Amino acid sequence: MSTGAARSPAAAARSAGLPKALALVAAGVLASIVVLSIDMRLSYLLLYAWFGIGYGALLQYGRFCMASAVRDLFAVRVPRMAVGMMIAVALYALVSAVVTLAGFGTVDPDPVGWHILVGAAIFGFGMVFTGGCASGSLYKAGEGNVGSMLVIVAISVSQAVVVTTGGWFDRLVPAAWTAAAAAAEDVPAEVTVTQGWFDQFMAGYLWTLDAATLAERLGLEESPVAAVAVNTLFVALVPVLLLLLLLYAVYFRPGYMRRAKITAPTLRQHLAGVWAMCTASRNTAWAGIGLGLLAGAHVWATGMLRAHYGIENFGELLAAMDQRSGLSLNGTVFDPGYWYITTQEAQWGAWVLESLGASMRDNVYFGLFNGIPNPLLNAPGFMSIGIIVGAAMMALLRQEFKWKLPNLEGAVFALIGGTLMGIGARVAKGCNIGAFFSTVTNGDPSGWLFLLGMAAGAWVGVKLFAWWVDWQAARQGGELTL
Repeated sequence: MSTGAARSPAAAARSAGLPKALALVAAGVLASIVVLSIDMRLSYLLLYAWFGIGYGALLQYGRFCMASAVRDLFAVRVPRMAVGMMIAVALYALVSAVVTLAGFGTVDPDPVGWHILVGAAIFGFGMVFTGGCASGSLYKAGEGNVGSMLVIVAISVSQAVVVTTGGWFDRLVPAAWTAAAAAAEDVPAEVTVTQGWFDQFMAGYLWTLDAATLAERLGLEESPVAAVAVNTLFVALVPVLLLLLLLYAVYFRPGYMRRAKITAPTLRQHLAGVWAMCTASRNTAWAGIGLGLLAGAHVWATGMLRAHYGIENFGELLAAMDQRSGLSLNGTVFDPGYWYITTQEAQWGAWVLESLGASMRDNVYFGLFNGIPNPLLNAPGFMSIGIIVGAAMMALLRQEFKWKLPNLEGAVFALIGGTLMGIGARVAKGCNIGAFFSTVTNGDPSGWLFLLGMAAGAWVGVKLFAWWVDWQAARQGGELTL
């Protein structure tokens, strides 16, 4: 006679996947020990990698994806993922406030201009067809989704090509950009900023724009406490609250009141409805909480490690280790110090193309600032790899890992959508993480412009995709191939 209760199917699945997940953890720990035995300064790289693993595990646990958030809102009117996203923004902002006051903030504001809306719209349109945003594609790759792997390849290569392409694209550049780029200061002779449309876009347009937090625009930067309070409250928390109320009023309230059979709700009942909306999916809510806290801790940990080594950029450590080949002309590499996605993927694409003989460094983007480090020495690159590994760990633990091969149409959508996401990310200076999540949480209002543009592009994408699905169904007598 059994003395214990029978295990549930979910518990049995976790038990079956636990050894494989633990094997990945053990492999990560062993690899970290080997890396540290080579040079303790590579702990900087491992910091990114392990935070990436944390991001990946949480993303997979909550099925957390901004593409899903906007698709669910526009296609089926479900706010679950959007609510989780807002929870993450609020908590990241609170943690970032503490980190900034402690003197370890690393996030710089982005210049505000039309490019954010245009680039974000292109990015949002593309992500609908890939089924995942920049971070979503990484965690889905960790689940064994080959289509998402194709998206990552397309994002990487398209960015590298976009920032180095010249030729007839240069003819589209406004004369004002060319003139402003020619007058730009502190540009080495090795970089010709009047050739190549993206260099002229950066040096002749982006560099002429203002980049400031809300507190800086209000002249409050002399008072750190006031600046952080204004940035946290008015750039993050108040907009998040307003958006949550909007999501409740438009998407959640009608169904909630109908199910509860409430015809004349009181304020208390509305507050109960908002709470019910925020807890409708516990996995998503917990993932939002975890991502917000983890992203803030990442900024703090990076700042602490920079202070420990007395550096401002990982390029300084690489130079000290005689690894200068991947550095920019300024002796730097891309090293944001916070959660970011697309630039390191652009470096991957550029490194591959450069290995094949392409000239990738005579430009502002790679040559002057970000460099093209070997992928084995690319700290933010290991953060993206960590997201894939962390998602794989969680997927194995939950018995959700499965190799998924796309059909031809799915593969084409992945490559085209990923290419559009890469182009949009470069025009907007970031993706849903770097240009939205990590900006608004640190006092930069430009991130809300990105969200607006991304939502607009995604809305168009949802409508076009719905038309495509309907056309496919009619053409094939109701049997879809996607």
